[in-house]
Formats: sequence, C-alpha cells, structure tokens
Amino acid sequence: MSLKDQITEKLKIAMKENNNEERRVIRTILSSMKNIEVDNRATLSDQEIISVLHKEIKIRNESIEGAKKNNRQDLIDEALADIKIISQFIPAGLSDEEIKVIIRESIANLESRNPSDMGKVMKEILPIIDGRAPNSKVSQIVKELLAI
Repeated sequence: MSLKDQITEKLKIAMKENNNEERRVIRTILSSMKNIEVDNRATLSDQEIISVLHKEIKIRNESIEGAKKNNRQDLIDEALADIKIISQFIPAGLSDEEIKVIIRESIANLESRNPSDMGKVMKEILPIIDGRAPNSKVSQIVKELLAI
C-alpha cells in the first residue's frame, strides 16, 4: 500500500470516528499533495510525499515560533497536535549519529576539507538519506562537520 493510500485510509477512519482534528490535518496534507501533483502533472512518489510531510511539519514549527512570540498557547498546542498527526505518516528517521556516519563517509569519499565543498557533499548524501531526515537537519550537520 502506497503512502498516499495509507493517508487516505486514515482520513476515512477519522471521518468514521468523527475525529475533526485529525480529519482537518489529513485533508490539509492531501490538499498540499494534490496541489503539487497538479503543478507537476504527475503523481507523487512515496519519497515526494515524505518531503511534503516534512514541509508541513516545518510550517507548523514556524507557526509555533510565531505563537511563542505572541504568547498564544492555544496556537502552540494546536500546531503540536498537528505535528503529532503528520508524524505518524513519516517512516522512522535516522538519528543524528547515523546521519553523521553517512556524512563522514561522504566527506572521506569526496576528500572534502572545507565548507565550500558543502554542495558536493549534500548532492551525494541526500539520495542516501532519502527523506529519512529533514534536509535542514542534514545541512546543519554537514556544516558542523566541514567546519572542523
């Protein structure tokens, strides 16, 4: 069963259980996926769907930051609940240590020594990591390891 099918099934269950919160979040996810499919005129692969899910989580995290500045606990709680719902569709990610091992191997293979080689390293490791970690986290770790 594809990831899109799993998300659609979860929507059906949420509708049957009258779970408005989960139904709202899943519909938002499906809407984002549909918009990208229409723009690209192609169906999304599971990997592309995972990228959409990471983007949705990133949007919620940015919302949390804004809500913290405005002291809006209700918005923070809502965004955290949304993240929990979205996260159930993302496969188990890589730990920071696992990411560092992959990056170190890539740096050694490319014989990278300075931060200007970051693009080459990222180009090599992103297909390996394959959506099991947010690109922003991977980028941050690459920067740290190349700065050493």
